[in-house]
Amino acid sequence: MQIVYKIFILALVITLSACKSTRSVASTEDLESAKIIASHYDTHPQFETLAARLKIRYQDPETNQSVTVSLRMKKGEAIWMSASVLGISLAKAMITPDRVQFYEKIDGSYFDGDFELLSEVLGTELNYEQVEALLLGQPIYDLRSGGFSAGPTSTRYVIAPRKQSTLFDLFFYLNSGSFTLQQQRLTQREESRDLVIDYGDFTLEQAGYFPSEIHVKAQEGDKITLIDIEYRGLDFNTPVSFPFSIPSGLKEIEL
Repeated sequence: MQIVYKIFILALVITLSACKSTRSVASTEDLESAKIIASHYDTHPQFETLAARLKIRYQDPETNQSVTVSLRMKKGEAIWMSASVLGISLAKAMITPDRVQFYEKIDGSYFDGDFELLSEVLGTELNYEQVEALLLGQPIYDLRSGGFSAGPTSTRYVIAPRKQSTLFDLFFYLNSGSFTLQQQRLTQREESRDLVIDYGDFTLEQAGYFPSEIHVKAQEGDKITLIDIEYRGLDFNTPVSFPFSIPSGLKEIEL
């Protein structure tokens, strides 16, 4: 499996592959928790389309690779990505709520499927909204579901399920001043897996805050995988197109 394929797949789903989601329903929602969670969602930028350039670095024990990625998004409808190295186009991805498509030229391979298939392979639920949230620096689970509580620490707010899963622990940390997401963390104790997603400074965009950097660290035993995403240039609410077609002659990736 080639480097670019790893970057695309891991950058989009690594936050979801470590553990299954948890849902615990509280009979009543604590007022302070509700206020903190609502304040966080008030920080989200409001936009219809996004165009940006990303610098993505992927590193594991065998690989250290950087690529430049063009990102286009229509909120809630489509995510388009095109990766290149030294100006040479290497791969493209097209993601919609009901379809996931990807191809890369070096290995001559492609994937054309849906989130149901990916969820079966990963062993955990995966959907378009979660992928979009990752790229926008937002929680991968809806904290407004009624299953989460929030409270202050000495330096920030922490949000966690009211009842943690027996399989893993899940935490979200917010900036105490702006209520932006600083970190989300998932730990699967018995499997010795730990996933940490940290966010760099946020900038004020479209009446909300947008992350300048996203840092993913996934550890399973002694193996550590790092993905660093740096945003370079943002354009909101401009016309965007999503040119995508899988070239003929490529080999389908079988999961």
